[in-house]
Parts: sequence; C-alpha cells; structure tokens
Amino acid sequence: MRVVRRFAVLPAAARGAVLAIGNFDGVHLGHRAVFEAARRRAAAAGVAWGVLTFEPHPREVLAPESAPARLTPFGLKAALIRELGAELLIVLPFDRALAALSPEAFVAEVLGHRIGARGVATGTDFRFGHRRSGDVATLAALGARHGIEVETVAPVEVEGERCSSTIIRTHLEAGRVDRAARLLGRPHEVEGIVRPGDRRGRTLGFPTANLAPRPARVQLPAAGVYAVTARIPGEPASRWHPAVANLGRRPTFDGEGLRLEVHLLDGEHALYGRRLAVRFLERLREERRFSGPAELVEQIARDCAAARRVLGAAALPIESPSA
Repeated sequence: MRVVRRFAVLPAAARGAVLAIGNFDGVHLGHRAVFEAARRRAAAAGVAWGVLTFEPHPREVLAPESAPARLTPFGLKAALIRELGAELLIVLPFDRALAALSPEAFVAEVLGHRIGARGVATGTDFRFGHRRSGDVATLAALGARHGIEVETVAPVEVEGERCSSTIIRTHLEAGRVDRAARLLGRPHEVEGIVRPGDRRGRTLGFPTANLAPRPARVQLPAAGVYAVTARIPGEPASRWHPAVANLGRRPTFDGEGLRLEVHLLDGEHALYGRRLAVRFLERLREERRFSGPAELVEQIARDCAAARRVLGAAALPIESPSA
C-alpha cells in the first residue's frame, strides 16, 4: 500500500482511482463496507482503489476541547487499512484552510484537480466543506458535475446495533469490550511503551508490564480487570500472548494516576522500553480495594484463571488469522 501525504508526490496510479472517503476512526465493520464498495467499483473499472482520510481528526482542529479520543491512532488505522487490501492511502492534512473550502471547491479542487478521482464511496453520514455544509446528496450532485461517480453505503448493523464510532466509544467507556469488538470486527487495541513501575507485581508473584498508552488521546475502556492478548515487537504479527490486564489506579496501595498493567500468562519476557500492543477481549471485574496484599494475591490468581478460561485455557501464544 502506498501512503501519500503530499500531492506533489501523488503516484500515477492514484489518478483515476476509486476512493473511500472519511475519517474511519476505528476501521469498524461499517467502514469496511465503504471500503468494499470502493474496491468493487475499482475492480469493475480496472483501476486502483484506496482510502482518502483526514489527519488530524477534524474536531481536533475545529473543537479540540470536545474532540473524541481516538479508537485507532493513525499508525494502527493505516495498518488495518493495509490489511484490508487498499492500494493507496491518501492522508489529507486537515487544517483551517481545508475546513474553509466550500463543498464545490473541495470536490473540484481536491477530488478533481489534485487527485483526479474516478469515483468515491462514503457512508450516509459523511459531511464536508465549510461548516460541514455538504452532505452525501451534495457530493453526488457535485460529483456528477465533475465526472466523479459517487456511491453512498448504507449503515451496517450487528445484532440490531449500528456500527458507529460513537457507539463503540460508549461501549468501551462502560467496559463492554466484547460488544465493542462485535462492531469493530476485532478486539479493541491499545498500544504503549513498557515503563519501569514500582515492581510490586513481581513481589506479589505476578510480574506486570507497566504501559504508558500512546498517544495520550487514545480511547481506553473503563477501569477494571480484563482478559487480553498482547503482541511483542519482533515476533510474528499474528502471535498474541494470553494475558490479564488491570486498568486503574491501584486503590489497595493508594495509587495515583491511571495505569495499564499487563501480566503475561505464558511466562516472563524482556519488555522494558519496548512497544506492546494489547487487545481487550472481556472484562472480568471492576477494580476494587482489598484488605491487603494477601487478599489481592488470591484475587489475582482467580483473575488469571478466569482469563485462561476466556482465552481458551492454554498459556501459549495465540495465532491470530486477522493480524
């Protein structure tokens, strides 16, 4: 997949391509339906297909105080789009100059003159142009005027629930990581650098990797204990280690600040300073205060057993066909 950030280096294959357009935070099942529409149209026309997205998220520029936390920071979003087979990823820098373009100017100058798109696919809620004044009907009308085919893809529902980045965030904020995963089409993933902690887990017999999630605005689930899997750098991308994670403030020890601590169930690994990816599969319980270390150790043992049951009982790396 070719990633393009500057129009000056736009590859020849990008001109005449069919593009899926949107923010695509989460790359959830609804987004994948838009990608499939672009891929199908491109295949019929014998041209390349790709994704046109905006970076940073428009609300981070226009209303930073209310901008949502990211489900998929750019690196993860790009990796997921690559896995789905896109040939191009065009990253349009979002700034106030772009936000000030009228819908007509966006279609004529960006999609038409700069990119030369043959066609585009979007979701029904796509808005563009100054003050978000353009909608999918506007896009279709302007596209017809400029020779750009437009396909609008209906929302996708899973078990009666719409696939929506907002709904997914709501599930995560409530700790419903399993329901979020159904809409994402995969477990929610967080990445972070392993930092030295207070080493209390090691003294309790359950050494943990203390993660500093990156970037700071990444969406975290509700505080609690989770069955998770973890990927270690340098290993095959499909290898995920079974683990249990605590996301919280460690009330038994009067901890301060939110911390993500991960205990791998298949043995110890050299992780300090390395980047660890964590996928949340199921919430096991809420975080709570214990009377002391002895009671906490007993509960951690129960948490590990519960996590093993969720993960299939084996304390061995899990091969993931989707990675």
